[in-house]
Amino acid sequence: MNRQAPMVLLHVFSTFRVGGPQMRFAALANHFGSKYRHIIVAMDNAFDARSRLDPGLDVQFLPVAVRKGEMLANRNLFRRLLRELKPDLLVTYNWGSIEWGIANWPALLRHVHIEDGFGPEEASGQLLRRVLTRRLVLAHTTMVMPSRTLERIARDIWKLSPARLCYIPNGIDCDRFVAPDIVPYPLTGEGPVIGTVAALRKEKNLPRLLEAFALVRRERPCRLVIAGDGPVREQLDADVARLKLAGDVTFTGAIAETERVYAALDIFALSSGTEQMPLSVIEAMAAGLPVASTDVGDVRVMLAKENGPFLTAKDTQALAGSLQALLADPTLRKSVGKANQRVAREKFTFQTMARAYNALFRGAL
Repeated sequence: MNRQAPMVLLHVFSTFRVGGPQMRFAALANHFGSKYRHIIVAMDNAFDARSRLDPGLDVQFLPVAVRKGEMLANRNLFRRLLRELKPDLLVTYNWGSIEWGIANWPALLRHVHIEDGFGPEEASGQLLRRVLTRRLVLAHTTMVMPSRTLERIARDIWKLSPARLCYIPNGIDCDRFVAPDIVPYPLTGEGPVIGTVAALRKEKNLPRLLEAFALVRRERPCRLVIAGDGPVREQLDADVARLKLAGDVTFTGAIAETERVYAALDIFALSSGTEQMPLSVIEAMAAGLPVASTDVGDVRVMLAKENGPFLTAKDTQALAGSLQALLADPTLRKSVGKANQRVAREKFTFQTMARAYNALFRGAL
C-alpha cells in the first residue's frame, strides 16, 4: 500500500530566533512528526531556534537573499521560489513576512497568515500604511490569531472578512510545568523570587520591570530572575548597574527548560508595552504562579478572575504596587496561583491547539 506523501508547508518568519511564534511552531512540528514536511525561511536568515526541533523531522532551512527596501525585487524572487518549491501551503507569520503574501498575490497557492502581535512601532496604534497593506494583501487569506484583541483589530481596523478569521488560542503541555522531577533553577540570595521569561526585546519593556523591582526591593528582601536573551541585554545590564541591583538580579540567558525557571519563582511578572496572548503567561499559570502584569492584549481574559487585581496600567509605580501586594501575602500568592493553574488546564491545553492547527493546515478550518 502506498503511503500518502506528507504535506509540504513553507513557513516564513521575520526571524527564526527563539520567540513565542517560533516555540509554538517547534512544539507543533515535533508533535505532528512525519505528517508534514517543513521548509523554513527567516527574513534575517537567523535560524537559532532550529535546536528546538526534533532531529528526525523533515525540515529544510532556506536562506534567502532579501533586499531591504526593494519590494519589487523581493516580490519577484519570492514568487519565483514559490513556483519552484511548489509547497502545498504558504504559512506566514506577522508583519515581517508580509512581502511573501504580496508575492503570492494573485494567489499561486493556499495561504495562511498567523498574526501574534506587534512590535514597539505599533504598540500605541496601527500604522496606516500597514493597515492598508494588510487589508489588500490578506483579503483572501485565512487569518489566524491567538487573541480576541487581534481578532477585533483584524475585523474592525483591517476590515477583513469575519469568515476569513480563525481564533486559535495558544496552548501548552500543562503537565510539563508540574512534573515531580523538575529541578528548580539554582539561585543565590534571600527572599521571594520574582521572575519573567521573555525574549530580551524593546517591546517587552524590561527596564520597567527592573525599575519596579528596584522600588519593591527597598521595602523587603526579594530577588529577580530574567530568563531569555536578545538585543537589549547590554542595556539591561546597564540598568541593573544604574539601579544598584547587582546581586539581586539573575540573567539566565536563553534556556530551553523554562519549567525550571517557573519552579524557582514565587511571582511571575510581565512588563510589556504590547502583547496579545503570551505563552509565558500560560506557562506561569500552568506552574501555579500568580501574575503581576501590565494590562495588555488578552492577558486579563487569560488569567483567573482572582488575578485581576494585579493587572496594572503601563506604569512602573502601578506594577511595583502589584508586586508588593503579592510579596506581602504568601497565602494570597498561593490561592491566586492555584486559580490560574485551574484555568490553564481548562482552556489552554496543547492538544486542543494541535487539533485546531492540524485542521487548519489541511484546509478543514
